[in-house]
Amino acid sequence: MKSWLWMTVLLFPVCGQADETRIQLKDAPGRVTVMQNCGNCHSLDYIPLNSVFLDRKVWEAEVAKMINAFGAPIAKEDVSTIVDYLSKNYGK
Repeated sequence: MKSWLWMTVLLFPVCGQADETRIQLKDAPGRVTVMQNCGNCHSLDYIPLNSVFLDRKVWEAEVAKMINAFGAPIAKEDVSTIVDYLSKNYGK
């Protein structure tokens, strides 16, 4: 067998094993609402990655930005649940 073919056979399994573990948000009231609303448009990885920087006011602004600037289809009655969950569980 040609050497390039062996390299392909040996490297293929390594390339196919990227870590694509789904993020698990903290189990608390509002988690499902956040997953249903936020997870529809982007990865939930952004929540814990950005949480070290965000307090309640910034989480409020982030949710408002998602609705007003990006058109996220979040119902008005879900906004406070989302902000409460994010600020209590991923707030500064």
